[in-house]
Amino acid sequence: MNVRPLSDSALLNEYLSGNRNAISKLIESHRKRVYDYINMMVKDGDVAEDICQETFIKVVRFIDNGRYTDNGKFLSWVLRIAHNQVIDYFRQNKQAAKVTEADAGFDLLGTLKFSSDSVEDRMVSAQIAGDVRKLIDHLPDEQREVVRMRYFNDMSFKDIAEQTGVSINTALGRMRYALINLRKMIKENQLILC
Repeated sequence: MNVRPLSDSALLNEYLSGNRNAISKLIESHRKRVYDYINMMVKDGDVAEDICQETFIKVVRFIDNGRYTDNGKFLSWVLRIAHNQVIDYFRQNKQAAKVTEADAGFDLLGTLKFSSDSVEDRMVSAQIAGDVRKLIDHLPDEQREVVRMRYFNDMSFKDIAEQTGVSINTALGRMRYALINLRKMIKENQLILC
């Protein structure tokens, strides 16, 4: 007789109906995947364990407060909470000022990275970087300047604003429009950046 494990939805319903053990089964079924995801970004087992626990505490609180709507994507929802917890960790860490989007798991255009790079990945990354640099050359001067200062010179928006003689909001706005324009050019040129 084969006993199939209960689905996430079934375990959630059991938990909400009063079976407190159901949440433990639900957490245990996804714990390793969530821990591995966190550890991949923070690269420290102890920190990953702490963030994993904080993530599941937050998950249970959201469920208890009725703030989770079951749409069959429980794990994706938990991983999104875990990612936000990692971002919070980097912000709170004393190195937060030195953490780049890449360190937090994202590249220039907001694409999530899931693992360490292989030789092939580095070659592809170099090609992508070359393509992105070519696209940056097609941006209006002010947008190109902000992108280069931010991503290639690793300058803060405050420093960019001071050096270019504009307000921080103007510098942020130029970056926003630059990213919108880059995404549009990527789509128009049918580039694949992953």
